Amino acid sequence: MAPREVFMSSIHTGSCLCGGVRFEIRGEFTAFYLCYCRRCQKGTGSAHGANLFSGSASLVWLQGEALVQVFRLPDSRHVRGFCQCCGSALPVQDSAAGWLMAPAGSLDTAVALRPRGRLFVGSRAGWACELDRVPEFTALPGEK
Repeated sequence: MAPREVFMSSIHTGSCLCGGVRFEIRGEFTAFYLCYCRRCQKGTGSAHGANLFSGSASLVWLQGEALVQVFRLPDSRHVRGFCQCCGSALPVQDSAAGWLMAPAGSLDTAVALRPRGRLFVGSRAGWACELDRVPEFTALPGEK
């Protein structure tokens, strides 16, 4: 796979893991946060959510819109879009509230914006601290 070129674009494309859902986001992202709250940990199965936000971008489903499911946690602001087939995180747009949230990992195009901050670090899992000290591998350990 060729490396992705880093550039700013007003159009970003993305997809789910199984390829059943494809989308386009038209407009600029204005914020990028890593969220360590327990809700994002549960929703991602990982240390944090990595979400891009925009108050003006629009979301266009190119393929598989019927496969998109949205979960809203009652009595909270927590919302999560995902593919019903593979479970991949997908963008959610709330036009009435005027925002769009896109999981950074769902994009197939590069984003030059870097995370602005880490939210709810008091909820961070103990194993997610000091990750810069963990060895890095370009493949599975032991593979060449």
